[in-house]
Amino acid sequence: MTASPNVGGTCEELYALADAVAAVIGGSVSIEDLDNRVLAYSSIPEQRIDELRRRGILDRRVPDQPEHFEQYRQVLAATGVVRLPILAEDELPRAAVAIRAGERPLGTIWAIEGATPMDAAGEAALLDGARLAATHLLRQWGAAELDRRIRENALRGLLTGEVTIGEARARLGLPDPPRLTLLGLASPNGESDAWLSTAATRHWAAVSAEAATATINRTVYILLPNNPPATARRLAEQAVAALDRTLDAPVRCAQSRTATAATEVPTLRAEVDDILRVITADPDSRPVTALGDVHARVLLMHFSDELARHPALRHPGIEAMLKHDRTRRTHYAASVVAWLDAAGNIGEAARSLTVHPNTLKYRLRRVCDLFGVDLLGHPDDRLSCWLQLRLQH
Repeated sequence: MTASPNVGGTCEELYALADAVAAVIGGSVSIEDLDNRVLAYSSIPEQRIDELRRRGILDRRVPDQPEHFEQYRQVLAATGVVRLPILAEDELPRAAVAIRAGERPLGTIWAIEGATPMDAAGEAALLDGARLAATHLLRQWGAAELDRRIRENALRGLLTGEVTIGEARARLGLPDPPRLTLLGLASPNGESDAWLSTAATRHWAAVSAEAATATINRTVYILLPNNPPATARRLAEQAVAALDRTLDAPVRCAQSRTATAATEVPTLRAEVDDILRVITADPDSRPVTALGDVHARVLLMHFSDELARHPALRHPGIEAMLKHDRTRRTHYAASVVAWLDAAGNIGEAARSLTVHPNTLKYRLRRVCDLFGVDLLGHPDDRLSCWLQLRLQH
């Protein structure tokens, strides 16, 4: 898919539409794409207009202002007309509405209010204008948009198992043999999910003709069919940097291993999902992460999931130790974890706890007496104990 239509390719219908809406409202109207480019604007006689709108028309782009991102987010999140506060003394009041095709945002319409506040007829004109603008924009995108949708649906079906491998390969145009890398993009705070999907789709359409994108739940997946791992990582890092600037919010990317068969794509998705669960919960995680970077944390996450599914697997002595610490304000669990972390080095563990080594030795003996946890027995017992306690800290 190409980026949003440029001004040179904008159809005359959008200009006529802007004039029609302005005639009802009384103020200048602009129709913009998701990159804040002005696709069309009204030019009816005596329409109200301010310097900000003039600059947008001359530059074919809305001037950047610190508050603009939040305003656009507010408009695109709303289902109706949004009234915006005035940002500067010489600015006139505005109302705006999102242009959508179904749930997918395509752009916005901005109207400067007339000499009197906008009434119900003005709001209806804006809403009708948004519906008509969506039709014009989709018609302009034409075959390129249709091809992107086909590839998006093929990737989604491949990820979920809803289409056959042969059908997905044909629609995605995968090479033979392919060299597949799956990326997953997500926002740690979840506040920019809709924006992330739209922005990521536009970004990859601009940088890679071969990449296919699909959004499932809150994750944007990108399938790169013919890139070595180093190239895939470089493209992923560039994408995260660009999306961070566009969204003004953190974005994290998980990179899968490289596969050579389309049948492995669902497995790549599971790998990407595991990585994202870890890195979106960690504010200090890298922008782009592979499984090797967080293998131990992913393993612990799966161990935690297994204990949640099968509580009977928990060591009863560990549960008793944790309850004892909670109710009697003792420190047996922390002492055991420190000793295990130090590979059995009493001095090192005692220093980390800021207690005397003899105090730590006493606590370790009491762990066996009170809870039946034999720390000096089989190494597997120590490992089991450490894993269960590690998930509590």
